[in-house]
Amino acid sequence: MSDLSLTILPETANDAQAIERLHARTFGPGRFVLSAYRIREHVDHLVGSVRQLPICVGDTKALLLGPLTVEPPFRSRGVGRALLDRALKDAKAQGHRLVLLVGDEAYYSRVGFKAIPKGRAAMPGPVDYKRLLVVELVDGAFTDVSGAIRPDWSFAR
Repeated sequence: MSDLSLTILPETANDAQAIERLHARTFGPGRFVLSAYRIREHVDHLVGSVRQLPICVGDTKALLLGPLTVEPPFRSRGVGRALLDRALKDAKAQGHRLVLLVGDEAYYSRVGFKAIPKGRAAMPGPVDYKRLLVVELVDGAFTDVSGAIRPDWSFAR
């Protein structure tokens, strides 16, 4: 990534259309039926983007990371990793203890994500539970956590 200079900024309302176009190009129309998108419904929303939505797993607060997306010409240049590192750093700095996502364990395990044990968490709609991952930002934070995954609307108050 030494030949690529990045500026990573928090998303603003003015970014919504550009980010949505990026998601359309990189994930296609099938993205709307994915479980993670169903949790993000009704949440408004460049070379890449990553989002984190406050959720609950049972009664435990967490974040749902994603989508993490990068424009095709910028892939394999460290943009996704930089966005991921920044998202986790910011989450920890804000006092969050857990981050979940639906994704490829081989990619996300490099920053500590692990598969959630079968039966510990349930998402709405169809999901490949082998791709449901969690990273503890605080050691042991996922030890006694289980339940349904849902948006945490208390953050909007």
